[in-house]
Amino acid sequence: MIKKTLIVIAAALAIYLAFRYCEFKDNSSTTIDETALIQEQIKNVGKLVVTEGHFSEVVTYKDEKKYLLDFYSAEKKAIVIVNADVTVAYDLSKVTYDINEATKTITITNIPKEEIKISPDLQYYDVQENNFNKFHGEDYNKINAQVKETMRKKIEKSTLKTNAQNRLISELQKILILTNTMGWTLQYNGQAVTDESISKTLM
Repeated sequence: MIKKTLIVIAAALAIYLAFRYCEFKDNSSTTIDETALIQEQIKNVGKLVVTEGHFSEVVTYKDEKKYLLDFYSAEKKAIVIVNADVTVAYDLSKVTYDINEATKTITITNIPKEEIKISPDLQYYDVQENNFNKFHGEDYNKINAQVKETMRKKIEKSTLKTNAQNRLISELQKILILTNTMGWTLQYNGQAVTDESISKTLM
């Protein structure tokens, strides 16, 4: 009788352990599948997002040198017509993240800063120089630097950077949609990212 009872208990325990093993195996496999899917989505998002713009500007360059105790001055100047192609790019292959399978949390640890490239075409008009103050290579370097600084200020006031940021958020939103669908949480800077907060949280 005791022997029969022990056999029944052993059989029941074996069935229970087998059931728990299968349940654990299924959950483990599901988590692995979800992790692989998230990593694949991030890999797909990891591309170069480029927003292009064109700007025009008129820049006046002046330089003056004084001689004979400021009694005589020699001036050189030029009017420069600038046409510049500008790109604002985000290299999303530089996005880094951590995955916590236990808590089903993906934490973005780094979002790359935008890369601004300015390619100016300069045309010089009304170039005036003096025998005591002629144009040299250094002047053209100063003009180029002045042009780029002027272009950067125009970019800041334009919608180009905002448009680029919107495209960045659109790409990162693909990760958010996937994690939400699978019941995972997306975090950045210690905050959970949601549809409502994504633009404020990530930028």
